[in-house]
Amino acid sequence: MITASMMASRIARALLVALVFLIPAQVSAQSDTGTTSFDVNGLKVILRRNTANDVVAANVYLLGGTQQLTPAIQGIEAFLLEASERGTKTFPRETLRQQLARLGSTIGIEPSEDWTLIGFTTTRAVFDSTWAILADRLMAPTLDFSEVELVRARMISAVRDAENSPDPLVSRLADSLAYVGHPYGFSPDGTESSLRSIRLTDLRNYQATQMVTSRMLVVIVGNVDRAHVERLVQSTLAQLPHGNYSWSPPHAPPQLGRALVIHEAQLPTNYIRGYYSGPAARDPDYQALRIATAVLSGRFFTEIRSRRNLSYEVEAPFVERAIASGGVYVTTVDPNTTLQLMRAEIDRLQRELIDPRGLERLVQQFITDYFLKNETNGDQATFLARAQIYQGDYRAASKFVDDLRRVRPEDVRRVAKQYMHDFRFVYLGKPDLLSRALIEQF
Repeated sequence: MITASMMASRIARALLVALVFLIPAQVSAQSDTGTTSFDVNGLKVILRRNTANDVVAANVYLLGGTQQLTPAIQGIEAFLLEASERGTKTFPRETLRQQLARLGSTIGIEPSEDWTLIGFTTTRAVFDSTWAILADRLMAPTLDFSEVELVRARMISAVRDAENSPDPLVSRLADSLAYVGHPYGFSPDGTESSLRSIRLTDLRNYQATQMVTSRMLVVIVGNVDRAHVERLVQSTLAQLPHGNYSWSPPHAPPQLGRALVIHEAQLPTNYIRGYYSGPAARDPDYQALRIATAVLSGRFFTEIRSRRNLSYEVEAPFVERAIASGGVYVTTVDPNTTLQLMRAEIDRLQRELIDPRGLERLVQQFITDYFLKNETNGDQATFLARAQIYQGDYRAASKFVDDLRRVRPEDVRRVAKQYMHDFRFVYLGKPDLLSRALIEQF
C-alpha cells in the first residue's frame, strides 16, 4: 500500500530530478568564496570558486542549439566538435590522445536544443593543460579529410543504433512531431541523411564563421582564482573573433492541434509518448507547470504501475528548455486501459484543487532534498549556465526556491487546464491494440 507520505516523497523526488538541472548550489561559507561574472575581450565568463577540493569543472556553452540548424545541416556542430577530437593545430591526433591519457582528463560533448556543451572535469594540477586542449579544439581543429570521414561513419552508426532502440526512437519522433516547423524539431545530433550531406567545406566554413566569442559562455567551478582564469581565457578563446551573435529564445511553437504517428513494431511492450507546448522559461507559469507535471507523474505511478501493474515505466515529463513542453510517457502491454487512466488523472488535475498542505509538504520536501544533495562542480556549472542563458543573470537562480513556494493549488489547476491539451502522440508497437478515439481525448 502506498501512503500519502510515500506519495509526497515520490512526487518530491520527481520534482528534484526536474529542478536539479536548474538551480545552482548554495554558496557555502567554508568551501565557496563566491561566484563572479566578468568579460574577457567580450567573452562572458562565470566563475564559482570552490575551495572544498581540487576538482575543477570547465564548460563552454555554444549558444543557439538547434536554432543554428536547417534540415540539411542537422548535427553540424556536434560533427565539427567530434571531428576536433581527431587532431588540432597544436595537438595532432596521437599527441592529443596521449596528452589526455597522461592527464587523466576526458573532454565531453553534449549537443542540445538551446546550446552545445563542450567541457571537462579534472584536477587543479592539470587544469591548465586540459584547458589548452579544449581551447585548441574550438579554435584550430585540423579537420583532415580521412579523419572527418571516420567521425561521420561513427556518428551515422550511432544514429542507426538509436533508430533500433525503442526509447530513443520514440523520443526523437515525438520531438519532431511536436515541433514541426520549429527549431526544436531538428536533431542536434543529426540524422543519417544530414550527416551524409554535410561536406568538409561545410565544417570548415562553420568553424570559420560560428566559432565566435559572442556565441560562447564559459562557466568554471573549482579551486581556481579569477586572475588565473582570466589569463587562460585571454591567451586562448578570447583571441577568437567576437562576432555579432545575440542569443534569444526561439519563437513560440505553432499551435498544430492533436496528432498521432504510429510506428508499427512487434515488441513485448508498446511505447507511447505525447507532448504539448508549455510556457517560456521566464514565464511565471514555468514553475507551476513543473509542479503540475510532478504531481501528475506521482498519480500515474500510483494508478498505472502500483495499483494496476500496467507498466514498468510511466511519467508525465517536463521537458526543460527555453520554451518548456510537457507530456505523457508510458510503456505498456495494454495501451487503451493505460490511456484511459492517464486521461482520468489529467481531468482530475484540471478539475480539482490539490490539498494546500500536501502541496506545501511537497515543496518543502524538495527544498530539504535539494539542500542535502551533494552536487558536483560539473552540476553547478550547468546550473549557473541555465540561469544565465534562460534568465539573463546567473544570480536569478536564487529566486527559484521562492518561486516554488509561491505556487498555489489554484496555479496547478490553472496551468493543467491551460497547457495540458492538444497532445501530439507517437506510438511504437502493435497498431491493433490502440484506439485512435482515446488519443483524440487528449
